[in-house]
Amino acid sequence: MVEPYKPLYTVREAAELLMVNKDFVNREITNGRLPVLNLGRRKIRGSDLEKYIENYPADNLVKEKSEMK
Repeated sequence: MVEPYKPLYTVREAAELLMVNKDFVNREITNGRLPVLNLGRRKIRGSDLEKYIENYPADNLVKEKSEMK
């Protein structure tokens, strides 16, 4: 869960939060899907991380199962 009032996350912290590796987070940043601030090292705003999570396309497993019948 994104911590309330935590304004910035490192790439490593974001990766841990999203339960992915740092390469995935860096790829999302490079592809423009996850905004970043360059403050010495890349930092991700907590608000941008929340938006990213909310807007990330979810797999619709229920739909896939019904189409398989």
